[in-house]
Amino acid sequence: MSPGGTLGRVRLLVVEDESRLAYALQRGLQAEGFAVDVESTGPAGLDAARHGGYDAMILDVMLPGLSGYEVVRRLRAEEHWLPVLMLSAKDGEYDQADGLDCGADDYLTKPFSYVVLLARLRALLRRGAPQRPTVLTVGDLRLDPARRRVTRADVEVALTTREYALLDYLMRRPGEVVSKTELLDHVWDASLDTAPNAVEVYVGYLRRKIGRDRLETIRGAGYRLR
Repeated sequence: MSPGGTLGRVRLLVVEDESRLAYALQRGLQAEGFAVDVESTGPAGLDAARHGGYDAMILDVMLPGLSGYEVVRRLRAEEHWLPVLMLSAKDGEYDQADGLDCGADDYLTKPFSYVVLLARLRALLRRGAPQRPTVLTVGDLRLDPARRRVTRADVEVALTTREYALLDYLMRRPGEVVSKTELLDHVWDASLDTAPNAVEVYVGYLRRKIGRDRLETIRGAGYRLR
């Protein structure tokens, strides 16, 4: 049985530019039965995290080329949910909050106890990589369900609750033709007797806010988000 509790060897990525610490972590974790690769810069760590098939990453905050914060932000923006334990010499509560807010799963300040690091790492491996709220993207439109925020070309778009629900449903079906009936069933309250033209009305509202060319009417079939 592997350290992470699954069959096969658990693969870890350590991204740390302090060579002595990186070497110590690699040797210590290998002695625990992990397979460990080390990178010393932000860009190299980001590339390895994207393509290396790792089970977890130990990531320093201060790195050459790209900070640990930015590495995590980019991974999460790409919907890559590799568990990340962040290391930092900064021990302020706002520094820890910044690390967690940018997408890290846990945060440990230097100097740290190796026993504590190992316990935190095992806890991350037991939890695995849960699905996070997905930021939906269609062209220059972005919808963040966790923050209920919509932007077009990086400019925030103010939507009513109904407009937001309509756009959310369409953005989950990009390029597909969605019928009025389907929209009524999923966006409006099924217990209410809603007139079919309500869809047309709200499609009109939405077009004015996201661009008329983005929401296409397919005559006799429904609507398609382009």
